[in-house]
Amino acid sequence: MATELSIRIDLDSDVPAYRQIVNAIRILLVTGGLKPGAELPSVRRMARDLGVHFNTVAESYRALAEEGWLDLRHGRGARVIQRDAPAPSSEALGEFQERLRSLLAEVLAKGTDPQKISTEMLRIWSELYS
Repeated sequence: MATELSIRIDLDSDVPAYRQIVNAIRILLVTGGLKPGAELPSVRRMARDLGVHFNTVAESYRALAEEGWLDLRHGRGARVIQRDAPAPSSEALGEFQERLRSLLAEVLAKGTDPQKISTEMLRIWSELYS
């Protein structure tokens, strides 16, 4: 039976819907909210629940499968698989630093208090890592 996922997406966001779905599911995966063996909702069911086209969900599932999180089988859905942590990559760290720098500049430009940003980063870190 498919696992119920409480995912919300913002169709007015600049972030594409498929990327929002990937990000939300990845958070569940790294925090243990989805464990190996868990079955994800069918592409069509997830699309209906989120109010998006089924191709959007299919693209999200494919992206997570390429990252090594999901086993996709036609007619059998998507299942979470055991994923060994990849070797650390200086390229991945560089990409992270650039994305974080850009995001921080964006929220600072919108007037967000730097201390609030720091507090939120620590809160989110502890959410993901603990």
